[in-house]
Amino acid sequence: MVENTKSIDRAAGLILALGMGFVLLPLVVAFITATQAYETVLTGGLGWIPGDQLAANIARVFTETRLPGQLVNSFVSATLVATLKCLFAFMTALAIVFFQIRWGGALFALTLVTIMLPLDLRVITTYQVAADVGMPVNLVLDLFGIRPLMRLSVLDTWFGLAAPLVAHGTGTFLFRQAFLAMPRDLPRAAVMDGAGPVRFALDILLPLSRAPLIALFIMMFLGGWTQYLWPLVAASRPDMQTAVVGLSRLANDMPGAVPDYPLIMAGALVVSAIPLAMVALLQRFIVRGYALSEK
Repeated sequence: MVENTKSIDRAAGLILALGMGFVLLPLVVAFITATQAYETVLTGGLGWIPGDQLAANIARVFTETRLPGQLVNSFVSATLVATLKCLFAFMTALAIVFFQIRWGGALFALTLVTIMLPLDLRVITTYQVAADVGMPVNLVLDLFGIRPLMRLSVLDTWFGLAAPLVAHGTGTFLFRQAFLAMPRDLPRAAVMDGAGPVRFALDILLPLSRAPLIALFIMMFLGGWTQYLWPLVAASRPDMQTAVVGLSRLANDMPGAVPDYPLIMAGALVVSAIPLAMVALLQRFIVRGYALSEK
């Protein structure tokens, strides 16, 4: 007997519609506000009727703000974060799964500990290290009475924006699950064909891991793009700040002044365009990548 599930389907559809409305409402408000003129907001406040100033406000974003250069900083730092995370996660999972490493399970558990220690909890110590990369070496030299080396700071650099965000265990867990779903005799077959560890990783394992690799790259890129606290601390110069930080600086802090909400919301649309387009165009890779990692 086939049960009638129309009521369940309607309830699920209603819940889904409510959830989508809750998620999309801020984007709708941002879009409508970005289409209005600043004078309209001053006289009538924020409204629900779209205006005709969207193109003008977006043009103001590129001519009156620092967001264009900050978008470049966001793109470069997010690409560095995603690339380095994928590289380290691939190499770590390769060693844990396909090589007989002593205490491999304990090492994997320690790797996952990084998930419970986000950068927000260690931002002060991370800033101290980024401000003086040679600090550990200088401390050791100071103990032996040797003059410390020259102070090296990576603040206000693309590397400084990206490097502290690289160490994270999520990518290692994703690749490990994907590798465990592969045939256990795959390394032996590669050895019989004369493939060494490097060739096995590049010519065999990497093509088979394309879906998890793309999924991880997209998610890590989005994570690097939306980072706020560390770029706020690590970049003091406006020309090195990321777009998310620059967007928060568009608000007028003068007492009694009304912020230019149309300009701010137009900037928000510009900043959100790249991650939204990436998710829309590559979402099938995200689904396939995480589906393979769960097998």
